[in-house]
Amino acid sequence: MRFDVTLIRIVFIAALVGAAYYLRPVSTKPLLSAGLGLVVAFTVIFFETRIRKASLKTLIGGAVGSILGIAGATLIGWIISKQYGTSTEQFGIPENFKSFLTLSLLGVMAYIGLIVGAVKGDYLDLSALGGIFIEKAAGKTPPLILDTSVIIDGRIADIAETGFLAGVLVIPQFVLRELQQIADSADSIKRNRGRRGLDILQKLQKNKGSYEIMISEADFPDVREVDHKLIELGRQIEGKIVTNDFNLNKVAQLRGVSVLNINELANALKPVVLPGEIMRVFVLKEGKEYNQGVAYLDDGTMVVVDNARRMIGKNVDVSVTSVLQTTAGKMIFGRYSEDGRAPAAPRHNSASQ
Repeated sequence: MRFDVTLIRIVFIAALVGAAYYLRPVSTKPLLSAGLGLVVAFTVIFFETRIRKASLKTLIGGAVGSILGIAGATLIGWIISKQYGTSTEQFGIPENFKSFLTLSLLGVMAYIGLIVGAVKGDYLDLSALGGIFIEKAAGKTPPLILDTSVIIDGRIADIAETGFLAGVLVIPQFVLRELQQIADSADSIKRNRGRRGLDILQKLQKNKGSYEIMISEADFPDVREVDHKLIELGRQIEGKIVTNDFNLNKVAQLRGVSVLNINELANALKPVVLPGEIMRVFVLKEGKEYNQGVAYLDDGTMVVVDNARRMIGKNVDVSVTSVLQTTAGKMIFGRYSEDGRAPAAPRHNSASQ
């Protein structure tokens, strides 16, 4: 596919340069005309490569906007020529100036229509344009909108490297502005968090595989908070918000927007521990209750160990007595036997097994 595109581009450049060489649109010098044709050819190819990266909504919005701009400029030019054509002749306005004014008006209106239409193209509902768009949209996964917290967290990049993320990762422009404000903060902690978020975005762009990065220019000036803007964007493009913010998770679900919570995914991937199992942990510090020790697993799960205060700084074998699941994560409670042997499982667990 790349070979075909390159070959077509070479043929296009050769045809345009050859036509300019023989037709000589600039002057009688053929080399100068060929150089102009070469510049025009490379300019067209540059715009072609940029347009290929744009989404279908952006292309449709830009095309409609430019057409409306050209139509508006033509109408204004016609009105001016009809109403003030005789007066311009009376005041001695040159014909060249009128032609330049008409062309400038046409270019400005077409440019404004193209830019505004492309930026606002994200608001289009392609399903209303025909069944072909419905069929194509049904086969694709909904876009994933990244919020500021999940970008700073950084685990989204590790998940992306495994290949579990597919489709389009949408990064709103207002999220980028918030990251930049955090990175420019006077507080060193906030500044480091913001810079970490920008580094994560660069990592996502470099390691593109089964997903595609898209920067969304959509904004909601009437909405002040970034979380509410994310919800509105999710409703507009029918996407899912990827976050680890508990409050945003709840509010988005109430507004009918799907949410993928990284913390819930991490909790679901933690190994299942049953009461009575023996596990080896490193007692890191003293617990809140008497004669308790606290340890942590590799995934960050807290393990509260009874009768382990004297074993701080050592690896011990503990018997799991219970597991507590909370919204913040999972906590494991266990007990250490002072005789140095692994404690036996509770009787009720043995009987049940």
